[in-house]
Amino acid sequence: MTALPCPGANAETEGLPCIWMRGGTSKGGYFLASDLPTDPTVRDDLLLRIMGTPDPRQINGMGAATSLTSKVAVVSPSRRPGVDVDYLFLQLGVDRPTVSDRQNCGNILAGVGPFALEAGLVTATGDNATVRIHQVNSDSTATASFPIRDGRPVYAGDTSIDGVPGTAAPVTLTFEDIAGSVTTALFPTGRVRDHIDGIDITCVDNGMPVIVAIAASYGLTGYEPPTDLAADAALLEHVDTVRRKAAQLMGLGDVSGSSVPKTVLLAPARDGGLVCTRSFIPVQPHTAIGVFAAISAATAIMTPGAVGYALAAGLPPGPRRVDVEHPSGHLLIDIDLDTTVAPPLARSAGVVRTARKLFAGKAFPRPE
Repeated sequence: MTALPCPGANAETEGLPCIWMRGGTSKGGYFLASDLPTDPTVRDDLLLRIMGTPDPRQINGMGAATSLTSKVAVVSPSRRPGVDVDYLFLQLGVDRPTVSDRQNCGNILAGVGPFALEAGLVTATGDNATVRIHQVNSDSTATASFPIRDGRPVYAGDTSIDGVPGTAAPVTLTFEDIAGSVTTALFPTGRVRDHIDGIDITCVDNGMPVIVAIAASYGLTGYEPPTDLAADAALLEHVDTVRRKAAQLMGLGDVSGSSVPKTVLLAPARDGGLVCTRSFIPVQPHTAIGVFAAISAATAIMTPGAVGYALAAGLPPGPRRVDVEHPSGHLLIDIDLDTTVAPPLARSAGVVRTARKLFAGKAFPRPE
């Protein structure tokens, strides 16, 4: 019997089917798992060559020279009851040949439902589609709802999100069971506050492991432009030092080559929100803030005794909408956190994002 060719074996000459999409404030390649090699090492090498990594400009690939545009979604039909598709998120490095599956991405998630419809993994009728998504990275479930017409995603609309020019159709994301997504608990150190190298921090994992600290503890106002933060080598080194030590406390081990945990610095709101943020991926300043980073930071802000709780003026427990300021504007998240029990119970979270199909066809990796 003739052996079947490995998926992606002839990608250099024949290309690899994909759709490039913007999801929230990120963009990347969306691939069917069946089109990619099953061996993770071979798959990752192929995706790095498609993205143009390693190269700070990614000039020989599809990447756009930032971590926000060097992302991949691998999607497949799900065998789980009540779930439509499985979604594996991969964060690719830019100047280093790294591929990480240790975290979710709520922005790229915004494109998974529309992609599943585009790829024929699901069908829908009427004016709205609802796609149940298993997030492989965190073994949790998300539901994406978005408008459709004649069974196809509608991308045009009047919803705007800060950090993205123009408007688009809304994608409503609701998250379940995301507490302890990568670690073992909502507060993985077993405490709501820790102290490392003169910095008070809260380590929280509500969809993504995040270190929350007050910007002033790093000698910052919390309102600095990301470009100024990126130019401060001493600051970035301090952020990374605390990050690595906090990761040990969180049970994540050596994270020198990992994109998690991330860091979110807090300052008093100054544009009508609840809190102002500056976030780092993992040490490079974000021009906005990631969905799960915002959810995790909001979880800290709502928890008595945690870093940032005083900034929220003691929000009562229960479901509420939290307005998170970031360098590009605002991110509104819905969060249901019960702090009347110990440890606090994260029931659910949600956010409205947008997504848009940018390109559909085949990507060609650079030669090995």
